[in-house]
Amino acid sequence: MYIEQLALKNYRNYDSVSIEFENKVNVILGENAQGKTNVMESIYVLAMAKSHRTTNDKDLIRWDQEYAKIDGRIQKQHSSLPLQLIISKKGKKAKFNHIEQRKLSQYVGNMNVVMFAPEDLNLVKGSPQVRRRFIDMEIGQVSPIYLHDMSQYQKILQQRNHFLKMMQIKKQTDQTMLEILTEQFIDMSVKIVKKRFEFLRLLQKWAEPIHNGISRGIEQLEITYKPSVDVLEDQELSKMKLSFEEKFNKLRIREIERGTTLFGPHRDDLQFLVNGRDVQTFGSQGQQRTTALSVKLAEIELIHSEIREYPILLLDDVLSELDDYRQSHLLNTIQGRVQTFVTTTSVDGIHHQTLKEASMFEVVSGQIEKVN
Repeated sequence: MYIEQLALKNYRNYDSVSIEFENKVNVILGENAQGKTNVMESIYVLAMAKSHRTTNDKDLIRWDQEYAKIDGRIQKQHSSLPLQLIISKKGKKAKFNHIEQRKLSQYVGNMNVVMFAPEDLNLVKGSPQVRRRFIDMEIGQVSPIYLHDMSQYQKILQQRNHFLKMMQIKKQTDQTMLEILTEQFIDMSVKIVKKRFEFLRLLQKWAEPIHNGISRGIEQLEITYKPSVDVLEDQELSKMKLSFEEKFNKLRIREIERGTTLFGPHRDDLQFLVNGRDVQTFGSQGQQRTTALSVKLAEIELIHSEIREYPILLLDDVLSELDDYRQSHLLNTIQGRVQTFVTTTSVDGIHHQTLKEASMFEVVSGQIEKVN
């Protein structure tokens, strides 16, 4: 899979621009604050219908404009297909192959991307929220049902939290209603937890040998899921539900006192172990970076194994964050297989055949031009 054409209208600092790309490495050069990352972000947003940089869609719309539009054409194994995303203050409209998609969960997954940016190093050392966002975005690319389930979960969680808040301030005392909301909450929770377990098992399968290779055979990576309820991967859904019900009964009084939901997928975490030790707590910066890189390269292979197409790889200002050895490992892995976009202020010092054969683009003040 690769993107042939990208057109932006009123997107960030871009007024109107159209670019064609080749199915190889595309390097986007430019000084800081010229719009390099905005191009990368627009490709990500076209695929995922949300940004990796902001939760406020209004940030994506050019100053004083009513809407932003991203058009793209992707080439898959057997077809060339257009995608379009229009972002306005009223919401988002998404089209795939000229047909408007009623739900964004039906749109996401038509184009697959893997983003690796400096902030992705926080995947290992950052907060649980960063890791939950990572797992939800990645599963969503290969499982539209998961996106739908997550959307339902968020709605029920919001309703349950609102009801608990009403109970906390004594405006509501209906225990039966709390139990109904909890039953709905648990039904969605176990589906999400089960899918996360499955996904992380696959991610582990791909990441372990990659990490072992980057570390020259001396490190063993293990990825584990840390649910907030004591459940196991191979449990049946009915047994998982019993564990959730026990947790609810244990926390019921405390939840009412606090006015919020204290268990569930929104409180779960991932743990990365290298040679049995928690990388977040005990790992060196080099081990943390190798872990993050291994996970991102594993994502590429996992998506390929699920959909039989390689995703598009976005490397946003990340090569400068990696030493020569990790740079080479990354570039060797993608060479000739994965359409890749690289943003950087300069390619000086990066000596690799992949970059010598790349298409080069230059960005200056919201204008982008091919330079070779």
